[in-house]
Amino acid sequence: LIDALRHIVGDGDVLVDGDALDRYSHDETVGLRATPEVVVRVTSAGQVADVFKLAQRERVPVTPRGAGYGLSGGAVPVHGGIVLSTEKMNRILEIDARNLMVTVEPGVITGDLHRAVEAEGLFYPPDPASLDSCTIGGNVAEGAGGPRAVKYGTTRDYVCGLEAVLPSGEIMTCGGKLVKNATGYSLLQLLIGSEGTLAVVTRIVLRLLPLPRVQVDLLVPFDDFQAAADTVADIIAHRILPTAIEFMEQDSVLAVERLLDKEAVSYTHLRAHETKAN
Repeated sequence: LIDALRHIVGDGDVLVDGDALDRYSHDETVGLRATPEVVVRVTSAGQVADVFKLAQRERVPVTPRGAGYGLSGGAVPVHGGIVLSTEKMNRILEIDARNLMVTVEPGVITGDLHRAVEAEGLFYPPDPASLDSCTIGGNVAEGAGGPRAVKYGTTRDYVCGLEAVLPSGEIMTCGGKLVKNATGYSLLQLLIGSEGTLAVVTRIVLRLLPLPRVQVDLLVPFDDFQAAADTVADIIAHRILPTAIEFMEQDSVLAVERLLDKEAVSYTHLRAHETKAN
């Protein structure tokens, strides 16, 4: 089986030594770990199809994996067998500014996509907490969100088209570079969030927005939790939809200060600044 896998992807992308297998034995789910027999790093939909056909023939489990930053155990090979990694499929294939679309491979880092489209005056809103490490393919598999979901929605709301490989080795496409697609079954929505249990995504078409011209960050201190919670409700009640609202209690702020070796802006500093401004 390992020889056959090497024939498909090449010697350098079939990993069998202990240290390599350990790196692919977990995601970010606490306490969940399982070691595969082999890791295969693919670079095309054709290679994914060939791996699946081989695995079907030999009755070997396959666990798809992006960057391994999920929190649901979706990338953990609980049945052993093959871990199929899409980390090397990391190209931004096209930024279509005229149609506000971008086409990417699943291994593209989410933060890299943000920076690439923003350089063109465009905006991809979904922002998972691990955006500088996680991949777009993983975001699709997990249905990832992020703080901006309050205003803009989650990954699910921006996927317009997918190329995916079924466990049988068949390559399918659904959706495409279009916004309205009301005909037939919504296969896109079925695949998004399926955590690799239905297919391996190999190409993704995403909808973009114009880049907002102005962004303002506000740091607002509160003396008690209830006042902070009431303020969030009041903001929404006034029909204001901020890009994101985050809450950090004092111990968390102090921990971040220690980690970054920086002092956060204190309530006293804010009040002094406000008084000076008035």
